[in-house]
Amino acid sequence: MPRAATTADAFNAIAEPRRREIINALRGGRTHAVGELVKRLRIPQPAVSKHLGVLRRVGIVSVNRLGRRRMYRLNAEELKPVHDWVKTYESFWTHQLDRIKERAERKATGRMADKGRINHNRSTN
Repeated sequence: MPRAATTADAFNAIAEPRRREIINALRGGRTHAVGELVKRLRIPQPAVSKHLGVLRRVGIVSVNRLGRRRMYRLNAEELKPVHDWVKTYESFWTHQLDRIKERAERKATGRMADKGRINHNRSTN
């Protein structure tokens, strides 16, 4: 079965870790030149440009020219399908976190009970 094109949708585009790094670097609302991203991420310029091209084709970033420079901005609303999909699993994580919290509380209660027994034994000896 042929692999889906990385430009098919946001899911495929963000599957690549370096593209997620670029998205992370662009958050905050301001525009960034390719050179800024190269310095910040320590990724070669051709690779940054290639990844920005993929992100641009799916709409996750937009580009404007400022003289000879290309300025990129994150279009975070284009990540909403990813957010909506992940959100369907939120109850799973909430349940897991509740279980971890309960286990930690039981351990803490057990430790306090152990301390109480030790202190009681020390005072009666």
